[in-house]
Amino acid sequence: MPEIISKDSLLYSRYLIGKARHFILQVRQKELKPYLVSARQANVLIILYRLGRKGTLAQLAANTDRGISALSILTTRMEKDGLLKKVRETPKSNQLSFELTKKGLATYEKVKIMSSVKTIMSVLSEEERKQLISSLEKVITKAKQYPWVD
Repeated sequence: MPEIISKDSLLYSRYLIGKARHFILQVRQKELKPYLVSARQANVLIILYRLGRKGTLAQLAANTDRGISALSILTTRMEKDGLLKKVRETPKSNQLSFELTKKGLATYEKVKIMSSVKTIMSVLSEEERKQLISSLEKVITKAKQYPWVD
């Protein structure tokens, strides 16, 4: 590791957050490959399942790190793959919500386990995970104060 990174705690902490995210995502994507879904799609399936019968783009955006336009593209792709279906609240309504199809529910059952993430995070005690969560929530809250962050 370059000496300059390890001597600068701000740079090094940002570097470690990015590296941890990269490796966890890489392992998760390999775990999901047999189910033909991406990590983002698996996350949407999990969120929609937890939201109950129907979830909206706004609810998905509030529970992910993606904006509504990116989620719109993702959900359209997932609808084409038969994982979810768009539902209009009334026939003439612009308000769309999403619900899992039978295929989406079956896929959810496979991807919800997240054994790779559980294994990786098992190196931390419950107290360390709570401390990590608390620290990351503080960083996220501060980052969201910038006007160009949505």
